[in-house]
Amino acid sequence: MALDGIGMAEKIGKYEIIRILGKGATAVVYLARDPDTDLEVAVKLIRFGDENAAMSRRLRKLFQTEDGIGRRLDHPNIVKIYDAHIEPDQAYIVMEYIDGTPLDHYCAINRLLPMHRVIGIIFKCCLALDHAFRQGVVHRDIKPANILIDKDDNPKITDFGLALNLHKDMNKDSTFVMGVGSPAYMSPEQIKNYPLNQKTDLYSLGVLLFQLLTGRLPFRANNQGALVYKIVNADTPSVCALNPNLPSGLDPILNKALEKDLYSRYRNGAEFAKDLSTVRYQMLDEDSTQQDTTHFERIRKLEFFTEFEDIELWEVLRISVWREVAEKVVLIREGDKNRVFGVVVTGFVEVSVEGKSICRLAAGEVIGEMTFLHPSDTTRSATVVTLEPTLFLEINSAALELSSDEVQERFQKTLIAKVLGRLRGANKALAKLGQNAVRGSTAACDLELAPP
Repeated sequence: MALDGIGMAEKIGKYEIIRILGKGATAVVYLARDPDTDLEVAVKLIRFGDENAAMSRRLRKLFQTEDGIGRRLDHPNIVKIYDAHIEPDQAYIVMEYIDGTPLDHYCAINRLLPMHRVIGIIFKCCLALDHAFRQGVVHRDIKPANILIDKDDNPKITDFGLALNLHKDMNKDSTFVMGVGSPAYMSPEQIKNYPLNQKTDLYSLGVLLFQLLTGRLPFRANNQGALVYKIVNADTPSVCALNPNLPSGLDPILNKALEKDLYSRYRNGAEFAKDLSTVRYQMLDEDSTQQDTTHFERIRKLEFFTEFEDIELWEVLRISVWREVAEKVVLIREGDKNRVFGVVVTGFVEVSVEGKSICRLAAGEVIGEMTFLHPSDTTRSATVVTLEPTLFLEINSAALELSSDEVQERFQKTLIAKVLGRLRGANKALAKLGQNAVRGSTAACDLELAPP
């Protein structure tokens, strides 16, 4: 059986094809066996087409870049290059086979890795990029899909086909291709086509760290033009505002990694890694995946979140804080100024105004929503006190304002529905205390206009 045009021999050179690992726009990657060592390897095959000579020349140059640079790099967190061949109509490169998962698998909000694992992965990537820079290499396309994670949580940076060789004269280096890279991860200087150095990779790695911790990119837009403008001009959002469970030390680290001013950004990967190590001790080592799953299952059952999609609930978990509160503790105090609101997960609370109880709320009910919804007044109009030990899911309002449009819209609709429902209930309660209403006629009548 032929494999994507390989032929009946099912070989590329001496390498025996086992199966296809993946396909891209310009290459196919196969899992193969090296008959000399009996080891499994990854073989990237690039075919040169006659229909586009310019593209073929570019592919040859990119292939030569990946081969030449890859052979110089020897680091445990960079995929090794073993062999390469260029033929008239095709070329192939033989690499270390990594039985792992691309990092983009862990960028979705419902599949985020525990914080300590994220920091460990990015720490190792910092050291790998530091090694590459000391060999005169800038990757230029650091993004989740180009980093594989093996079973031991070791990252392996791959795809140096777009790499920039700093040891060459840039005026003569035809391997430099303007505009390479993935827009969402590109540094401001890369977007502007300015000369690049190792700091562009550290910026891209900062974007990746931000995404792995929050489930979103630091800069988002509906079109590429708006995205480019934000990358060049907008301030970096607070990662700790987006995920209140993160240690505060991460904000200055992300701000420095995503600094637009090159002189203020990290100078090298080692410096970036050193700062990451200072916040590592602030994080719990235990795997929080089970805890996240338990929290998800608990809020999935609450009436307040009935209309929320699963993916939206995972985002809610990232922008909220779980608070275990004892009996007779004030959650919200009348007259205070803040926008705290949240949902009672278990327990019972009392809402009062001027010392008089107006209602009691149980699990699944929201509190503090009136002030959150008000466009300008943050003054509390009621007091909320726990009547028994209570588990309270506190929503961080600042993080919610930075969350996805879908989650913001879902909260707005749900909170407004809650407020209207309570208003109707209050109207019924007031009606019981009121006097009998005036009864009007239900029959249609004609109004007789007075003559002028």
